[in-house]
Amino acid sequence: MERNLKNVLVISFGFLLLFTAYGGLQSLQSSLNSEEGLGVASLSVLYAALILSSMFLPPILIKKLGCKWTIAISMCCYIAFSLGNFYASWYTLIPTSVILGLGGAPLWSAKCTYLTIAGTSYAEKAGKNAKDIINQYFGVFFLVFQSSGIWGNLISSLILSQSSTKEISEEDLECCGAYNCLTDTTNTTGSAKPSNSLIYTLLGVYTASGVLAVLLVIMFLDQIKSDQAETEKGKLEAPSFWSTFLATFRQLKDKRQCLLIPLTMYSGLEQGFLSGDYTKVYVTCALGIQYVGYVMICFAAVNSLCSLLFGKISQFTGRKLLFALATVTNTACIIALLLWKPHPKQLAVFFVFPALWGLSDAVWQTQTNGLYGILFEKHKEAAFANYRLWESLGFVIAFGYSTKLQAYIKLYILLSVLVLSMVTYGAVEYLEAKSSPETLTATKKENEGPFSQEACM
Repeated sequence: MERNLKNVLVISFGFLLLFTAYGGLQSLQSSLNSEEGLGVASLSVLYAALILSSMFLPPILIKKLGCKWTIAISMCCYIAFSLGNFYASWYTLIPTSVILGLGGAPLWSAKCTYLTIAGTSYAEKAGKNAKDIINQYFGVFFLVFQSSGIWGNLISSLILSQSSTKEISEEDLECCGAYNCLTDTTNTTGSAKPSNSLIYTLLGVYTASGVLAVLLVIMFLDQIKSDQAETEKGKLEAPSFWSTFLATFRQLKDKRQCLLIPLTMYSGLEQGFLSGDYTKVYVTCALGIQYVGYVMICFAAVNSLCSLLFGKISQFTGRKLLFALATVTNTACIIALLLWKPHPKQLAVFFVFPALWGLSDAVWQTQTNGLYGILFEKHKEAAFANYRLWESLGFVIAFGYSTKLQAYIKLYILLSVLVLSMVTYGAVEYLEAKSSPETLTATKKENEGPFSQEACM
């Protein structure tokens, strides 16, 4: 157990170091690289590359390199993105975003495979239930990993708060909020861009964090023995690109899968709005870029706590009540953001919105994943491929139109997609209740452990 636990902790802290850097950088892209929408364009390209990567790269790399070296090499793709930010231009950020996107899917898939094999191996030796051990390992991983959103944003705010700030005039504040000026608000208001020395310091810390993650994995993570890897051989057989592609879209023959597309895309759209638009046209515009980290810490902390809470109470409340809670909360936030004119004197309000957004997002993440696992138990791989596809497409769209539309239009789009999502989700629940309530109950038990190998991508 000690050796296996050591490997689980190495992976957990490796991911913590890596995503401390990436999470902080993603939150800052729309404000830090705002010229011509470079930052959000790079994020849009990143998620587009992630869609392609998830379709064919993971099984090929894991089979050729093994889990350990797939994790190490994929982590280097994230470091490339940090390096690209040192000289942010279309010729550096876009290529490094593609590299990161291509490395993202193999990284998560290799991590899932490694923890699954390690858990199964220990369970066989100890004579315990494999699912219980695997769930324990994933529990340890996410306990450590979830705090990366806090540390990455804390580092950015502590470093960037050293920049000199000047008071923002009432006239400049008119360009903030839902009816923002489409010009670069970080330049038109008093929230001046931090000095290059501070930016380089921040990027240096993030890059060092990524390098430490790679070194930790290379030096301390044990390679999976060939006999252990053989047990997973069937799962690591690399299907052709077209077979994966066709299986993903063949899943759309299922009426329920089609009805869940709006809900899945909404998950990407709402996360994209918070990190790409709220941070720029509300926080950076009215308070300054140094507050972005603190605001996103609030989101990450509430999101983590509520994910844990809703995972526990969903067996008592049922998912319908939780979806209703998230819908009401998100709708209230969207309407309030449409009406609110951000002002530095209302500091607490800037933190209320990401807290409520974190609560809603916790429902979208935990319950939508669980819903996919329960509805498509016999076709999990194709179903979760669809989940990744449509959520990533939501991110691509959210970051893609970020600089083209005013915030109020994006909020109306969010509200429309949310309403459509709840209508189609209601239709799915109606179809399930009408067709096979017994099957639903039976499959629930099978999916109580949320960390299946397909889901954790």
